[in-house]
Amino acid sequence: MNKSKIWLSSPHMGGNEQQFVNEAFAANWVAPLGPNVTGFETDLEQYLEEDVYVGALSSGTAALHLGLILLGVQPGDEVICQSMTFSASANPIAYLGASPIFVDSEPNTWNICPNALEDAIKDRLSKGKKPKAIVAVHLYGMPFEVESILSISKQYDIPILEDSAEALGSTYKGKKCGTFGAIGVLSFNGNKIITTSGGGALVAHKKELKEKAVFLATQARDTAPHYQHSEIGYNYRLSNICAGIGRGQMQVLDKHIALRRRMHTFYQEALKGVEGVTVFSEPSSDFYSNHWLSALVIDPVKCNGKTREDLRLAFEVENIESRPLWKPMHLQPVFANCLYFGGGVSEHLFANGLCLPSGSNLTDEERNRILDVLQRFKN
Repeated sequence: MNKSKIWLSSPHMGGNEQQFVNEAFAANWVAPLGPNVTGFETDLEQYLEEDVYVGALSSGTAALHLGLILLGVQPGDEVICQSMTFSASANPIAYLGASPIFVDSEPNTWNICPNALEDAIKDRLSKGKKPKAIVAVHLYGMPFEVESILSISKQYDIPILEDSAEALGSTYKGKKCGTFGAIGVLSFNGNKIITTSGGGALVAHKKELKEKAVFLATQARDTAPHYQHSEIGYNYRLSNICAGIGRGQMQVLDKHIALRRRMHTFYQEALKGVEGVTVFSEPSSDFYSNHWLSALVIDPVKCNGKTREDLRLAFEVENIESRPLWKPMHLQPVFANCLYFGGGVSEHLFANGLCLPSGSNLTDEERNRILDVLQRFKN
């Protein structure tokens, strides 16, 4: 008998999404504007609990692209980017004709290393090239070393584009991720904590920045009775239908975070005391991760020769999806000629790390199937 697929992170509806979508259909608000868009933005602003302004967009990648534009990135500029991340963090740099400068991670949060970041900045300054921005990522929902990175940003007067695509609901010292940078970015892709099918948002501390982002996202149409354009624009606005899904998802966001964190605890307990296996966890009480994806690192030397790949294949046999950690950007063929600063932390994590099934909608039966694989791996 074929076993049903257990996904790494599948969409999880809360129940009221259909109500908002139906209201949009009933009012014929199917265009990329409408009350759900405004309502979703307001919901997010209230949730982030800071004096911020949110623009709902078609994807997190769109938000990153517009964020770089708002920070003044132009062709020929350099932008520092965390190497261990999804390609969407780096691709918009190339969209603008700028050059990414990749920086290694530190081992506690797996995020951008303050020492390597400062080395990169000093090197570029010594060559007369001041980076235009820093793309720092909260990987898998884990906040980066916020105070250290903000201090470096302030010292060298280089703004942070905060990639919080995976970290909605995560906090550092009680403050929500997505609100630390000059501009923040959220994602509502189908595999995220909450989803709008596809979608994202830009978070700004100034109303005029949000308004500029929305202007650019709607083809940069000037105020005129005819279609007039003085700037290049983009078709990046979120639709009223998708925003309706988001409004329903916001009602269950905290519940979804609790369920994701429960999965992290499940893995901690299942692998407690196993030599050579480390479950990715917060380094201190200052950090609160939504644990969008639970992950682990396996040391083959301490684990009787067993590797990350052995566990991945064991899951695959049981029709359970798991996945290696993000391949660092400086190892990607498309960025092979880009500068890189740091050591081998991100490379070690990629070689030995695995993302585990983490969905908020996993059942007890599915958890038992996962546990069976882990127990066989331990023995």
